[in-house]
Amino acid sequence: MKNPIAALLILAITNAAMSQEKNDPWLDSLIRSQASPFLLNVLNQPDTFQYQFIYTKIDRDKNNKPHFKNYYLHVNKDRYFNPASMVKLPTALLALEKINKLKEYGVDKYSTMLTDSAYDRQTKVVWDSTSADGMPSVAHYVKKIFLVSDNDAYNRLYEFVGQQTLNERLWKMGYKDARITRRFVTMTEDQNRHTNPIRFKRYSDLLYIQPPANNKKNFDFSKKIFVGNAHYNREDSLIKAPMDFTTHNNFPLEYLQQIIQAVMFPGATPSSKRFRLTPDDYRFLWQYMSEKPSESEFPSYDTSEYFDSYTKFFFFKANKGSIPPELRSFNKTGWSYGFLTDACYIVDLKNNVEFMLSGTIYTNKDGVLNDDKYEYEQTGYPWFKEMGTIIYNFELQRPRTFMPDLSEFKLQYK
Repeated sequence: MKNPIAALLILAITNAAMSQEKNDPWLDSLIRSQASPFLLNVLNQPDTFQYQFIYTKIDRDKNNKPHFKNYYLHVNKDRYFNPASMVKLPTALLALEKINKLKEYGVDKYSTMLTDSAYDRQTKVVWDSTSADGMPSVAHYVKKIFLVSDNDAYNRLYEFVGQQTLNERLWKMGYKDARITRRFVTMTEDQNRHTNPIRFKRYSDLLYIQPPANNKKNFDFSKKIFVGNAHYNREDSLIKAPMDFTTHNNFPLEYLQQIIQAVMFPGATPSSKRFRLTPDDYRFLWQYMSEKPSESEFPSYDTSEYFDSYTKFFFFKANKGSIPPELRSFNKTGWSYGFLTDACYIVDLKNNVEFMLSGTIYTNKDGVLNDDKYEYEQTGYPWFKEMGTIIYNFELQRPRTFMPDLSEFKLQYK
């Protein structure tokens, strides 16, 4: 070894990174004992596919109170994955939190929300053809975020909450490594710091005006993040260097699991991690986190494009799989740059089974980002389907001291 000191330093860095990783041998053994050759091949290449996986076992006591136990595979908050649309989940929740603070003005989540512009590249929204009354609202944006992961709906709620409020609230809740810095439209860092003025109305009555905002707080971008070995830039030119994600959104998988758990089980969530939502807000969220596009009237979706498993990766999306009526996934997904992510609470209302799954995987064989050549269909969705199926089959047969009462999750759909 020409430079033993350098070799030791690399080894120390590698060991430090591995020490941050959470692994449960029991979970690894369970999955491998049931895995197909395809799945074993993926599991044997954790560095290539950069997968992380959390299985949350839920047991109820005699009072139906849930108790949670997490099991992990290669979960590491310091291993970056692009969260893509996963950031829509906390943004939607914090938009509902913020709208509740405006009730003294007569504003609620169904109030008409008119977005104005006051800074470079900001755009206006004064109507919404997909809503029942043709007008935009926080409720309708939240609905579209969960039904089909609508990007514009996220952008509008990002603007309503404001970049600074969005991040500071998450940090205060304990999500210290969370970072939401951008809309899903091409903008500079400065443009993303500025958010729009907004008006709330009921019919012709003006209820509340929110002025434009500018986040003047600095983010910690000291940790550099590079992915891949080449990428296409905004001008569609091939750059033979990794893509820089240092200033992009960041949301560790464990945070997403905790947030889904907080939404589905607010009564079993510590107050510091609980969102300031009403019982009606929770019922509203459960409805649209689990509803299928074919069950939605406003918006009405082309189900050849937005098929029922469009945003349901675990179990269902591979081969556009159908969803049995007794199964519901209360979830949020994200996909971009070769990364696929899903965090969900699964219920089987026929067999009285419940559990949570959270996972992310990277499928980019050529290492080039922004070329739209990712192995989502060949590797990503089949990985989610088989991982989920193995846990589901285990859940179907495992003994329970007390069977759960899942009646609160039996919702009415179209």
